[in-house]
This record gives sequence, C-alpha cells and structure tokens, in this order.
Amino acid sequence: MRKVAVIFVLAVFVPSLALAWLAIRSLRNQGFALERQRTLLYQGAAESTAKDVIVHVETRRREFRALVDKLVGNQNAGQVAETFDSRLRQMWPFAEVGFVVTLDGQVLAPPLFADSRGRNFRLENDRFLTGAGEIEVYLDTPKGPMSLSKLDAKDARPSAPAGRPVLVHFKQVLGDADEGTVARFLQDELNLLFWCRFEGDTNTVFGAQIDVDRLTNELRPLVRVEPGLTGDIVLALLDEQSRPVSRSRANFVADWKRPFISRDIGDLLPHWRIGVYLANPNSLQTSASELRVVLGSLIGLLVVAIAIGGWLIVADLKRQLTLARQKTDFVSNVSHELKTPLTSIRMFSELLAEGRVQEPERQKHFLSIITAETARLTRLINNVLDFAKLERGEKTYQFEPVDVAALARETCETYRAHLEGSGFTFQCDLPKQALPVQADRDALAQVLVNLLSNAEKYGGEKKQIELAAERNGSSVAVRVMDRGAGVPTGCEDKIFEQFFRAHDSLSSGIQGSGLGLTLARQIARAHKGDVTYSRREGGGSCFTLRLPTEAQT
Repeated sequence: MRKVAVIFVLAVFVPSLALAWLAIRSLRNQGFALERQRTLLYQGAAESTAKDVIVHVETRRREFRALVDKLVGNQNAGQVAETFDSRLRQMWPFAEVGFVVTLDGQVLAPPLFADSRGRNFRLENDRFLTGAGEIEVYLDTPKGPMSLSKLDAKDARPSAPAGRPVLVHFKQVLGDADEGTVARFLQDELNLLFWCRFEGDTNTVFGAQIDVDRLTNELRPLVRVEPGLTGDIVLALLDEQSRPVSRSRANFVADWKRPFISRDIGDLLPHWRIGVYLANPNSLQTSASELRVVLGSLIGLLVVAIAIGGWLIVADLKRQLTLARQKTDFVSNVSHELKTPLTSIRMFSELLAEGRVQEPERQKHFLSIITAETARLTRLINNVLDFAKLERGEKTYQFEPVDVAALARETCETYRAHLEGSGFTFQCDLPKQALPVQADRDALAQVLVNLLSNAEKYGGEKKQIELAAERNGSSVAVRVMDRGAGVPTGCEDKIFEQFFRAHDSLSSGIQGSGLGLTLARQIARAHKGDVTYSRREGGGSCFTLRLPTEAQT
C-alpha cells in the first residue's frame, strides 16, 4: 500500500502540483502582458495624436512661409517692411504681429509707435531680436529641434538637450537654417514665433508672433480616440500649466497633472503634451483581477479535483487492498475453523466406533464434544451461507410476532450446557412478561447465538457471560456482556465490517471468521433495529440488540 501511495504521489500528484505552479506563474505573467499590451496601445494613441498636432503646427509654419513668399515677391526688405505687419495680419488670422529683422540689429517691423500690439511686441522682443541680449527659448526647425553645440568663441552657443530651454541671441537661433520656430514663456504664457528667410536675402528675417488661442482651436478636433478605445481612455491636450486645452470627452474630469500616459509635443509647443486618462481608472486592475480570479479559480478547481480524485483513488485502493487481505484472511480462518471441528469430530467418532472407550462417562463426554463441534461447524457454515445471500440480496425474512424474552430464554438454555462445559459462568436476566416484536424468529435466534459465541471467544480468563433483556420505551433491548479484554480503541465501528477481526484468529488462537457481528448487525437493521457496542463498566464488552416494538412489514 505504501508503495502504491508513493507511486501515485510521484506519478500524479507531484506533476499536478508542478503544472498548477506553472499555470499560476503563467497567469501572473499573462496579467503583466495584458497590462503591458494595453499600455502600449494607449501609448500608441498618444503618439499618434501628438504627431497629428506636430504635423498641423508645421503645416501652419509652411503656410506662413508661403504667405511671406507671396508678400515679399521681388521687392526688397525695406519696401516690404512698412506694411508687412498689417498685410500679414489681414491675410493670415493666425498672426498676432508680423516682424522684420536684419542681422545687423535693425527691427524694420512692426513700427514702435503704430499700435499697442506692435509696441508691446517690440518692448518684449527688441533686445532678443537685435542681439542686445539673451533670452531663454525653445528652438525647432524643419529638420527637428536644434542641437546647440559649443562652437568657436566668436559664435559660441551653449549646448542643451532637446526639450529644454537655452539662453541664446537671435543670430544663434538662425544658424544656417532658413526657417524655424522660437518658443518662449512670458509671464507663464507661451509665445510662439515663426520665422523664415530667403536665399537671395539671408540678412533679412521675416517672422510672426502666432495667436496661440486660435491655433489651439484648430488643434481641438485632432484630440480624438479611435472607436475601439472610446470606452477605455480619454485623450487630452494639456498646456504648459497642465490645463486641458482639448479633450476627447467633453464632460470628463480627472487629475490633469497625473495622466496614465503622456507624450510631449516637443519644442514646437514646449511643455505641452498629450495625456491619456483611463475612462475607468480601475479598469486595468479590474480586468487583470478578473482574469486572475477566473483562471485562478479554474486552476484551483482542477487542483482540488485532482487532489480529491487522487484521495478517492488512494482511499478506494486502500479499501480494496484491505478487503482483499481480509478475504484472504477469511479463507484462512474459515479453513482453520472448518478443519478444527472436523478433526475433533473425526477423532472422537473413530475412538467410539473402534470401541476403544468403554467407560460410559467418557463416551458421554466424547459425544458431547462431537455435538458441540457439530453445532459450531453448522453455525460457521450458516454464517457463510447467510452472508453470501445478504451480499447477493437474496436473504428474505418471514416476519411474525415473536416474544424476544422467550426466544432469549430458549437460546440461553440451549447454549448453557456448552458454555458451562467450557468453564463459563452464564447468567440470564430475563423478564417474566413477554417482549413482543415483529421479526423473523430464526434470524433473531442467529443474532443471539452469534453474540453469545462472540462473548465466548473473547470472554478472557474470567469467563463470565451475562444476557439481559428489557423493554426500553418503544424498543426492546437485549444485552450480551462479558468480562474479556474488550475491543481495542479505534476498532469500535470496524468490528461490524465484513471479514474484520480485532484479533487475528491464527496468531491469537481465537477462533472466528469475522462474519458473526457483520451478520448480526445486518439482520438487526433489516428488522429496523441495530446492534451496537459499548464498553462495560468494570471491564469487558457489552453488545446490545435493539428492536422496535412497532409492527414490521
């Protein structure tokens, strides 16, 4: 049995646990992969929207250059500068101010005293445009953000990574590019400048300060979510203060400073970014949790099913092995039980037949032994036959009114001679009044005989047996008691199992087949009663047969 259990554990249970562990680990990795996939998907949405914004701003920058080409034509800078600001604003609504600057430090447009808009522009930008001072700006060209590297002392420009402001003069901004964007912050508000120059006149720079609000209005339709993700995320275009300039869902509110994913627009719109917000902040965790719960439950159920199935297989295997062993013992016990009385009968009958025993007392004694052994042999065979009938469901009972007290008294008188001849003190405590029940008389007699035979075999050295009967409410109780060693602890219920014996007959010398108590309980239960065991006070065993007094059908 131990080998079978070890083989089962090694062949089934351990691999099952290993597979369960791998499945749980895979489940955890699957959750991470799911979250990673969604994150990449949302990041792709932010990247796509940011590119759309950048493309739109660059389109406006190209549009500005085309307008400047149209305004300038073949005229020289001086002729164009006078009316450049007004004409540009009239033709292009995105321009707040149009300016013209020369590399030798002259601001040709807008005029300083033309209007308040031009005057404010000049006050804020003259030092930078004329090269009189440095300002902190973000730079961008059609080739990407400018990389400001240290050159010679004459044209020194500080290096700085893209996305960070740098202190520069206007000439440093121009470099060798023919157009670009300059972004700066004044009083925490974004100022955006487009500029360009031409091959024929690289000394003159034309530019415009962009109306950021108008440009923002054009960007709003670009902030949208693909149909498949509308229920999952909300996109928002955030300005430099992390305020939502536009959002894909109008009534959506969130902590705008803490997006799930964000993507910077770049130096075209510094500190502006596309933020991705979860429409349901707990959606990822909920989805992952649901996946873990579902798959975890399935894995758990499979492991439990394997464990229960394995336990049932082992338990059944153990039961079958035990039953097989008990059947083997039963065959050995029955063979021994049959052989012993047959040997005695043969031996004593041969002595009497050959006339070797002449004394009447000895002849009577030998005949009593033959009679007792014959009765024992008959009882053993009857038990085996009755058990076989019960197992096949062929055992039938003839119910009739039976006086249990009279039946017990008759059984006691029949069995007394044998018990007292074996040295037992046999006491019967039976009431004078009848104890009627509906039962099969022969079956009840067999129960009483089996209980007395059991008491005889396990009566111990004191050899005291007592049989008592009484009415107990709506039932009749017959108790058979002895002063033997009793049933070992833990075997109180097992003694009623087929073939089970608390003491092996071959090794202990106690005769028996292991069927007596099994048959007694089965017969009693067929009569809607029972046979139970209890320890007797002062030592020994007490077996109680209980039968209902109600009519049986």
